[in-house]
Amino acid sequence: MAETTPLLEMRGITKRFGAVRALNGVDFRVMPGEVVGLVGDNGAGKSTLVKVISGIHPGDEGEYLWEGQPVSVTTPQDATHLGIATVYQDLALCDNLDVVENLYLGREVLASGLLDEVTMEHKANELLAELSVTTIQSVRGEVGAMSGGQRQSVAIARSLLGEPKMVILDEPTAALGVAQTAQVLALIKRLKARGLGVIVISHNVSDLFQVADRLFVMRLGAAGGEFDVATATQEGVVAAITGLAGEGNGKAQGATH
Repeated sequence: MAETTPLLEMRGITKRFGAVRALNGVDFRVMPGEVVGLVGDNGAGKSTLVKVISGIHPGDEGEYLWEGQPVSVTTPQDATHLGIATVYQDLALCDNLDVVENLYLGREVLASGLLDEVTMEHKANELLAELSVTTIQSVRGEVGAMSGGQRQSVAIARSLLGEPKMVILDEPTAALGVAQTAQVLALIKRLKARGLGVIVISHNVSDLFQVADRLFVMRLGAAGGEFDVATATQEGVVAAITGLAGEGNGKAQGATH
């Protein structure tokens, strides 16, 4: 696939809930191997846009293109089949199960009708090693006893089992300490290095400046600005989020379409 073709492209996406227009003609794209930060105040439309992308709330109007081709995504299964994985803020982990059991919950590997524990454990160790996750001492450790950063690592690793092409991370550093946040940000960089498209929803603009290539601001259900992290300032992004940005303040220059 040519690098000029977006992995995901949304054109003119509109979504209504009764009389409320949650999204109003949003254009949004993610390139292969690109990290896009999705920012905006509460109620700006970030979650609704992600739910349209992930098939939870199909858009009412607009085009959904995947690798340059128009597609219909009306269920989460449609998005999964395209290669889109979403890690929600609650992580959906089972605290009473170990890492291997959480990774393979609902997709267990069987051999002669029995659980193939050896294969699952081997693949779990292999995947964590590929992601350079060094803070988890044993894949047989109970997830409920792990730190927030370790739990986030398990959730991200689980999302990669289906070999997706794009991963959506919802507030991955929320409520984490400095060291744990650094672990998760390093993990996001490794997803990018694997050539995946990554969307990171976050209220922490400084975190996004460490890992994102581009920031997309949502404001009142519409695009509020697009910034190239290499040339933008955090002040300019915050001004766009709050609606105080002047015309062209920090806007991305020469963005690839």
